[in-house]
Amino acid sequence: MKYIQGQNRSQTYLFPVTLDDAICEDNEVRLIDVFVDSLALESFGFKIEHAENGRPAYHPGDLLKLFIYGYMNKIRSSRRLEKDSKRNIEVMWLLSSLHPDHNTISNFRRDNPKAIKKVFRETVKMANYFNLIGGALIAGDSTKFRAQNSKKNNFNQKKISRHLDYIENKLQEYYEALAQNDGDNKEHLEGQIEKHKQRAEGYRKIENQLKESGESQVSTSDPDSRQMIIRNNITEVAYNVQTTVDAKNNLLIDYKVTNSNDSKAMGNMLQRAKSILRTNEFTALYDKGYHTGSEFKIAHDLRIDTLVAIPRLTVQAPDPDPAYNAENFTYIPEGDYYLCPQNQRLTTTGKWHRAEAYSFKRYATKACKSCNAKDLCTKSIRGKGIHRSEFHEYIQHNKERVELNKALYKQRQAIVEHPYGTIKRQWGFSYIITKNSSKRASADVGLMMTAY
Repeated sequence: MKYIQGQNRSQTYLFPVTLDDAICEDNEVRLIDVFVDSLALESFGFKIEHAENGRPAYHPGDLLKLFIYGYMNKIRSSRRLEKDSKRNIEVMWLLSSLHPDHNTISNFRRDNPKAIKKVFRETVKMANYFNLIGGALIAGDSTKFRAQNSKKNNFNQKKISRHLDYIENKLQEYYEALAQNDGDNKEHLEGQIEKHKQRAEGYRKIENQLKESGESQVSTSDPDSRQMIIRNNITEVAYNVQTTVDAKNNLLIDYKVTNSNDSKAMGNMLQRAKSILRTNEFTALYDKGYHTGSEFKIAHDLRIDTLVAIPRLTVQAPDPDPAYNAENFTYIPEGDYYLCPQNQRLTTTGKWHRAEAYSFKRYATKACKSCNAKDLCTKSIRGKGIHRSEFHEYIQHNKERVELNKALYKQRQAIVEHPYGTIKRQWGFSYIITKNSSKRASADVGLMMTAY
């Protein structure tokens, strides 16, 4: 049976084949090469690593090309990138046959998070130049990337206290055993006591670190990472990466690595989007995790329209008759009072009261005592009361926009989840490869976003 035969490995050619001949005209490495060469990298602030023996450093453009190619091809490991520079013909062409070692490659990523962010910004400018960004509709969301910090090395006060209590109990057992021991096991017990004392000292240092930080938790391997809910009450020590995506071609225009939840993120991301797009004439879509009054005020001040999903209200004792729910009371802004369905005024003293995240005023009326509809309106012996947040107006405007644009809001998930599908599912980048700070995590995320 005949098979397709390969060429003789020792065969020579009359006309030598160059590296450039081996790379087709539409190969992605040609785009990477042209893009990086077009950047004024000397103004980006890249740190250049010089060898101790005075050997010239690698140009940041060459290392940047290597990383962009690597991330586009699911390769983040500095050792694998080093190996590919010696065996992968595309990388050999891209780097002009340079072979940086893995330490040089790794240090470049570690030392240049700010410069990498500037490179990402240039990809956005390039996309805008080619009319790939619409600038009329954006969607924002966040995604969690696991940090290089195990749950075992993440602590809150409850966990620290549990460890210290356990050690205290064990020490008590060892002391009692030592007092009753006839000498045969004394050395072992003394060793265990010393071991547990050292462990306790370690936990007390972590406890002091937690108190000094003012945070609710501390991570020992990757200090800026935090334990977060990933899905369905499953937690991981991770970073929360905020992203903004333009709707026209599902292209990322911004990212920010954080260790907090979404509730206070929208305002800042909108400010950044306005600066990037150089306009505020766009609509922004967000899920209910971003539904925060103070963030709506920021959006209002920026003159940006938001469509943020409305969360379900915390379960409260219902009013006897739904017709007398607070939403059916009419607010009169000119007089700063409410009119109830019985045409009675609920007024305020004007005093602001403080809740956890906002201030509010109380509205009430003495007319409740003699009102025939009191039993339909409230179960409170004090009568009906309404709390109006300082951000009520902005929250209400968002609610009205959502109700008027339900079809538009339904596009949110398809827009903003597209990059996550590529980066996390297709490329497999579900964790941060760097550690020790959010800045280093930002370098890893920045290369993901640039490659995307």
